[in-house]
Amino acid sequence: MPPQMTREPAEAVYRGWASFVRAVLSVSTRRDWRHRERVPRDGGVLIVANHISHFDPLVLGEYLIYGTGRWPRYLGKEELWHVPVVGWLARNCGQIPVRRDAGTAGTGLAAAEQALRDGLAVTVYPEGTITADPDGWPMVARSGAARLALATRCPVIPIGQTGADLVIPGKRMHVPRLFPPKPISIACGEPVVLDDLYGAYHPGGAGDGVTPEAAQRSHEAVVEAGARIMDAITTLVEEVRGRPAPVERYDLRLGRRVPRPIPPMWLDGSRPLG
Repeated sequence: MPPQMTREPAEAVYRGWASFVRAVLSVSTRRDWRHRERVPRDGGVLIVANHISHFDPLVLGEYLIYGTGRWPRYLGKEELWHVPVVGWLARNCGQIPVRRDAGTAGTGLAAAEQALRDGLAVTVYPEGTITADPDGWPMVARSGAARLALATRCPVIPIGQTGADLVIPGKRMHVPRLFPPKPISIACGEPVVLDDLYGAYHPGGAGDGVTPEAAQRSHEAVVEAGARIMDAITTLVEEVRGRPAPVERYDLRLGRRVPRPIPPMWLDGSRPLG
């Protein structure tokens, strides 16, 4: 049993589900767990990881629960809450639904913010979906994880993983390939440094009492935070895969790899935050 495992509260259904999943994974995977001590044992923490398979929430959850004593609260598409069994589990395991309709995405982030302020471990896939990179490398981040990090200023802990895609490869859900046992490698990194971006972030836009210039700086801070998060995750994926990632990162919207965004000019002090 990991240190302090019983200190963090978790729903009875969640504990039962975790025990069942661990029993399955104990015979169907070979675990290579690295740097577990880097996950804070208490307090609100935002855990960010690469997304490679429909199966990786299970192996990542086992790593966090049994490796660090934290009970991850995943952000997931609200549609999953209406799927039989899956929705019941999500509701009874304290997971966080996110609506992606126009004008409602903030609802899920507000719930995630509150969970972080309540001292929980919120787990986000910054890419927003299973990677579409031709070689399975991490993609360009969407804005949600970066906005959560900048709004709450909580520790952001990156995780890189590989192996879950051997159990359920690709984007389509199908019967897991549990045997023979698959090698699962998960590595945790040091907190992502975002302190220099906090002062530029405004949760509202130009129409919420924020000047256009300040709104632009806020957008640039979110983009840079997302890039740093993905840089940290990619470094860890390189570690567990044992080879270097491409210099450019896949952008799902463009359907190709693109260069990393250039850090905003004001970071070098040439322009004040205002």
